[in-house]
Amino acid sequence: MKIRFVLLVAALSFACTSAYAQKYEGVVDKIIAVVGNEAILLSELEAEIYGLMANGEPVDRHTRCDVLETVLENKLFLMQARIDSLTYSADMVEMSVNQRVDFMLARLGGQKELEEYFKRPLYKIKDEWRALYKDLSLIEQMRSQIQGDIPQLTPRDVKDFVDSTPEEDLPIVPDQYQISQIVVYPDKENAALATKERLLELRERVMDGESFSTLARLYSQDPESARKGGELGMSPKTIFVPEFSDAAMSLREGQVSQIVETPYGFHLIQMIEKDGDMFNVRHILLRPEYTSDDRNKAYAKLDSIKNEVLSGTLTFEMAAKANSDDIKSRTNGGQMVDETTGSVYFDKDHLNPVDYNALKDLKVGGISEPFQSVSGEEEADVVYKIIRLDNFIPSHTATFEQDYDLLLTRATEKEASKAVDNFIKDKIASTYIVIDPMFRECDFEYDGWFKD
Repeated sequence: MKIRFVLLVAALSFACTSAYAQKYEGVVDKIIAVVGNEAILLSELEAEIYGLMANGEPVDRHTRCDVLETVLENKLFLMQARIDSLTYSADMVEMSVNQRVDFMLARLGGQKELEEYFKRPLYKIKDEWRALYKDLSLIEQMRSQIQGDIPQLTPRDVKDFVDSTPEEDLPIVPDQYQISQIVVYPDKENAALATKERLLELRERVMDGESFSTLARLYSQDPESARKGGELGMSPKTIFVPEFSDAAMSLREGQVSQIVETPYGFHLIQMIEKDGDMFNVRHILLRPEYTSDDRNKAYAKLDSIKNEVLSGTLTFEMAAKANSDDIKSRTNGGQMVDETTGSVYFDKDHLNPVDYNALKDLKVGGISEPFQSVSGEEEADVVYKIIRLDNFIPSHTATFEQDYDLLLTRATEKEASKAVDNFIKDKIASTYIVIDPMFRECDFEYDGWFKD
């Protein structure tokens, strides 16, 4: 099967001039294909190839053919999108351009370096990327429209899909765990206060003349930057959380911030250099730490709750509603929901490793011993919990009776893929297409690209 690539992204990130010159020395850039009124340049193809190489993707003699066919397909989608008068969100395009610019600024070290790398001013780079993102938006919309136009599948359609698919090609459902939890938070206020006091001591040491870099290496809990003396490198402010970037941008060069709280913990920030909306800073990160007393108190409370449940004094659901500090699961009687899928069943890979370790040896209905885990968007918050294994479904080949939703998704994906294939075949047959003979030996997936 032909390799599929995410198109246009490579061209957005990498200059292809040097690679193009090496591959086709002495060849002036030229049109290598025409699809309707859309031309494809040799340099456009090589931009994709160079981007794949720079990202470490394997490239062989078939790669150019695969990439060219994908570019040809995209031109068909783009033409139809324009015929159908599809529109793009200018705000979304601009956001994508700015995110790409910020990424490359951070990667290359600043606007001057970016302009030298691409050999043109920033406004021209943004204009080119803006045009590419506009096209990409239209292409994605056209694909989505084609896929969305397929009829809604019925249970009979799904059953036919299962019956016509060899068993070895049906999806494998991994082990599934349904679990409930009771969570106890430690005393966050006292831990946060102790962390702030430690940072204030470090700040005083800096003010007294000690090296910020040395203290960052010794104490910062951000390992990557700690190795560099806390330095983060010249970066756009938009890549940091607002609390951090706002505090940094308010500093003068050499100035050290007061304590800054972010979802990652508490920071001291020292400004090194500012250039417009970019800055380079050092920081020291400390996270709240909890004592053995905190853990012992939580474990004692959870042990007591577990014993009441096991003795029949109250149910696990009642105990969770009355005692759990986790609001989301508490309202459901402790039952956890996989936020990535919306299901009450978790794949092993979707479980916190600490939680999985606590439940992997439980039998259905069993309750774990109290243990320390983590929570929060950054999984940086210490919590203590007990969990109950409510149900366990071993790994198996998907069945109509047990895994209808999964099979419906797969059957729908298959029909959507057929719809896209039919669109491409129809457009190849009805569209004016010319491809340079240098690609005559390509083994394209679709027939009819060459109009003999």
